[in-house]
Amino acid sequence: MRGEQPKIYYNPTDRHIHLDLVVLDDAREAERTVLALEDKQVTVDLKKWSEKRTLSANAYYWVLVNKLAKTMSASKSRMHNILLRRYGVVIASDQYAMVPETEEAFEETLESETLHLKPTSSVVTGKNGRDYRLYMFLLGSSQMDADEMGTLIDGTVDECKQVGIETMTPREIEELIEREKERR
Repeated sequence: MRGEQPKIYYNPTDRHIHLDLVVLDDAREAERTVLALEDKQVTVDLKKWSEKRTLSANAYYWVLVNKLAKTMSASKSRMHNILLRRYGVVIASDQYAMVPETEEAFEETLESETLHLKPTSSVVTGKNGRDYRLYMFLLGSSQMDADEMGTLIDGTVDECKQVGIETMTPREIEELIEREKERR
């Protein structure tokens, strides 16, 4: 559910921190949710609200990925990872995966369907004497918000144009995303 910035205050009488939250979405849905949780302990996760990517935008992205993969004689997973590396979002700049510094391991990271990694220029030697390249973790497209997905699509469209693949016009893409936002 989407809401306004909560008002947070400490109540010295019951010695608890209280949150007052104004829900901006469907009030009946919010009421049903609260009533269903009555007399139960709950966990609340507060984070900045953003538009989620749209299914139509996601479908369009995957159409372009498939066309690029076919044109470049690459697998769909490989093309997806290449695009995520170029136009995606690094999850945490202070956390890295250590991947063996081999051609085979590099290829495996490009073909992964679930773990998206971007290589850095850093190579470290492990306790076993082997070299490992540090890779940054990337957000998968299914976890992107509308802005992040828009950046990924824009980059993918540019890649398609460079190899002569027909794409929607910028206006058509913008309309696609706006229609999806309106449906919400």
